[in-house]
Amino acid sequence: MLETLIDRFGDEGVLMLAGALVGVIFGASAQHSRFCLRAASVELTEGGFGPRISIWFIAFSAGVLLVQVSISLGILDVSESRQLAATGSMSGAIIGGLMFGCGMILARGCASRLLVLSATGNLRAIVTGLVLTLVAQASLRGALAPVREALAGLWLVPGGQARSLLSQLDMSSPVAATGAALALASGFWLAHRSEVRVSHAVAAAIVGGAVGLGWLLTYAIAQSSFEVIAISSVTFTGPSTDTLMGLVNSTKLPLGFGVGLVPGVFVGAMSMAILTREAHIERFGPDTPMERYLIGAALMGFGSMLAGGCAVGAGMSGGAIFAITAWVAVFFMWVGAMATHLVMGRISRRDAVAV
Repeated sequence: MLETLIDRFGDEGVLMLAGALVGVIFGASAQHSRFCLRAASVELTEGGFGPRISIWFIAFSAGVLLVQVSISLGILDVSESRQLAATGSMSGAIIGGLMFGCGMILARGCASRLLVLSATGNLRAIVTGLVLTLVAQASLRGALAPVREALAGLWLVPGGQARSLLSQLDMSSPVAATGAALALASGFWLAHRSEVRVSHAVAAAIVGGAVGLGWLLTYAIAQSSFEVIAISSVTFTGPSTDTLMGLVNSTKLPLGFGVGLVPGVFVGAMSMAILTREAHIERFGPDTPMERYLIGAALMGFGSMLAGGCAVGAGMSGGAIFAITAWVAVFFMWVGAMATHLVMGRISRRDAVAV
């Protein structure tokens, strides 16, 4: 079937269709589940293990489980993925992760959450997302690229086994899949204890499933094509920059998985918001100062390019294939977010006392 589709639409067209399918699934389930790393980090900082953490934990565990089961069954091979085969940056993962975590607290959402919120009518998210995308583009190929390259070059990790966490731990995919299954069960238990709606918990698992589906579809297309195709999965900063630059800087939008993913997420989230009557316009206000959002967007734009991906691209997609830089990046995203939330809380309390 894939060969027929490739013959008809070409490699790029089929990749775009695959991205759109994964995007719709991810967008709808992320909107319904309230999937958000920022919300989970805030909850943990305030001393709770409640609904937000359970949602993120279910999504992450489900993604790892599907990917590692697929590898164990021999229907997926991620060894040639960029996150494992190419040289990685540990310094980029640490510094970029901290910057991204700080930024998502200031902007009240990571790259994926901003895209989902944009589809529900949140004008703050649209403006913040555009700034994030522009800074990411400047960090990738523009004026900020030399700074990013200098920071990334401080501590490099060669591709191959040195970048695989499973290889470093001498752990097989079946063992990793078993651990993920136990973690997923724990996540559902925590969700039940936290009185999370069943539909939200299931939607969170589908978020992780979309990440796994992305790896499976791009791998299947790569295996069916005569061209060399890089396998990938859900990530937002890079595809958002490619989509935006293609729209404003070219008469023809270059097709690919990411170009289908971004509008797919938007359509999926918007459809779910309309279906559940949660779509409404939100603007900047006295309690949501624009300057804080813009600073957060800039930090996330640069941080994501330095870290090798956003909270989903590095944290979920890279984490599911056990790229060591991805696990380090998402860990420091948590650290940066929690530290920033603590600082913001102290500033708020100080200002309240001063008044």
